[in-house]
Amino acid sequence: MPRLAIGPEFPRELSALAQPVRRDAVVALRRFLLNVSGAPHPERVRGARDPRVATLRLAEGHRGVLVRQRDVYWLRTVLPDPEAWSYARRHRYGVNPVLGVVEEWDAEALERVEPALRRSASRSSAPERLFAPICDGDLLGLGLDGPALPLFRLIATEADVAALEPLLPPTQYAPLAVLARGGTLSEAWRELDSCRAGEREPGPIDTDDLYAALLRSPDRAAFVSDKVMLDRVLSAPGWCTFLHPPQHRLARAARYEHPVLVVGGAGTGKTVVALHRAAHLAARGAGPVLLVTFSQSLAEELSAKLDLLIEDEVLRKRVEVDNPERLAVRIVAGAEGRRPALVGPGARSLAQLTEDALRLLSITTGDLLDDVDPAGKPYRHMIVDEAQDISPAQWRLLRAAVPRARDDLFIVGDPHQRVTDTRVTLGALGIPAVQHTLHRSHRLSQELLSFVVRLRGGPSPGLVKDATDLSDFSADRHGERPVVRAYDTPEAELTGLRGTIDAWLADGVPPREIAVGAREQRLVRAARRALSGLDVRISTFQQLKGLEFERVALIGVEEGVVPGPPPEQPPRDPYARARALQRERSILFVACTRARSMLYISHSGRGSPFLPL
Repeated sequence: MPRLAIGPEFPRELSALAQPVRRDAVVALRRFLLNVSGAPHPERVRGARDPRVATLRLAEGHRGVLVRQRDVYWLRTVLPDPEAWSYARRHRYGVNPVLGVVEEWDAEALERVEPALRRSASRSSAPERLFAPICDGDLLGLGLDGPALPLFRLIATEADVAALEPLLPPTQYAPLAVLARGGTLSEAWRELDSCRAGEREPGPIDTDDLYAALLRSPDRAAFVSDKVMLDRVLSAPGWCTFLHPPQHRLARAARYEHPVLVVGGAGTGKTVVALHRAAHLAARGAGPVLLVTFSQSLAEELSAKLDLLIEDEVLRKRVEVDNPERLAVRIVAGAEGRRPALVGPGARSLAQLTEDALRLLSITTGDLLDDVDPAGKPYRHMIVDEAQDISPAQWRLLRAAVPRARDDLFIVGDPHQRVTDTRVTLGALGIPAVQHTLHRSHRLSQELLSFVVRLRGGPSPGLVKDATDLSDFSADRHGERPVVRAYDTPEAELTGLRGTIDAWLADGVPPREIAVGAREQRLVRAARRALSGLDVRISTFQQLKGLEFERVALIGVEEGVVPGPPPEQPPRDPYARARALQRERSILFVACTRARSMLYISHSGRGSPFLPL
């Protein structure tokens, strides 16, 4: 039987096909995997730049493109016949000699770009080409492709490197980009190392071993050995199967000796890492796992995603999902034998319940039993999402609910998305977390990212460090610029909103992939009236937290609403107003970063002072 690996593009392109074509393609692929009668067979590609590339007839007029080596088949894409043959002839494949991961090259496009690089070099005012001071040995030591070195030697400017990005594997572009902006060889090596999904392997890399390279490339390939695994990879959301290397390295680490904090901007995959870490600990950990997030609505979202990620019912039951308030209520209810009252005579506030729960945990387990008797804690492992909005009292409760042992706390968050007035460092709470940072957004386009970085402004108080900024935040694709539209009246703004949403639906965007947000409930109600009959999500900015959509429209982003008017009585704390304004800026930032492909912002009258000029 063939050893079949599916690339991340294949499920997406398969799902876009007409239903009859998709059905035939899945049946053909099952037959190929099982090596049964009537299965399609690989066909050689004349004029291919890589002799290992072949096509596989999957349906009438449609072919898969694959790379094969002996009994290993890496299925890259499915396309109409002419496009499939063209794709197969255009690309070549290799194995990075330093990291051992697979690389895909648009060889045809690189051949066409060579004359342009020569012209750029001839026009450049620089006395020598960009990489002239660096010897071939140093470039090869960074994993750069030997046959491509002559092409790289033609590069004259940093702009030339940027133009090559879509044509190069990330493992080739990353070190080149560092060197192009004047970085050192050590800095280029660190950038290359960020493309590594697992631990460094001792000994040399076998660049002829496609199977081993695919195993080292979880973002590029998922092996399937039977019909069940195949159907799961083809039908599950991409985040369930394909993790980017930094995400995979963090989520699947064998063990952590200290609490871990993962920070990153919007769309860098923090929540995906948290979900996969929870699944990993459910399968390989030492006890029950609790996944905690900021609110009950987010907890329900995470629970549903875990149901998709963990198919085994026994493993799924090892992970509970909750928020800090409900955790406190459950601990108190378990000790007192009944659910505590939250309203009416004798009711306790959530803050009181949190303190009571902490006291009960201290009585039950004592202060020094963490390492001696970890079973005395209600959970063995804890994953914390949206950590920037957890209060100090809640942190003390969470810390007390798991033993101080390896793999105890795995924390993810983004200080720039803080929507509460919570400002605390984990070290001050007895949580000596080691920070890791995700720098690349896979949700936002570069155009949207640039907009929201300017909107968000300067640094924010960090969870470990004193402050954190967005200077290293980048995107992996380009897209539409955000649209900011001014209207003369609120009525005209709502009419414009209706026209925009109607146009998006006419473009074929599913209603579930569209969100409309506003800062105030009155504006939410107005939007619902204006969009009557349309099944799109309409909610406050805060209720969009933790979610993502293909297109997002935000209304009422104007002075006096975002932010609201200053209080009539100045606060006693001279810094309170400044913190309130930063919180309002963060709330708008969170709402803007929910969009994957398009962001529309409108206002009537004067726009919000937070909007970039």
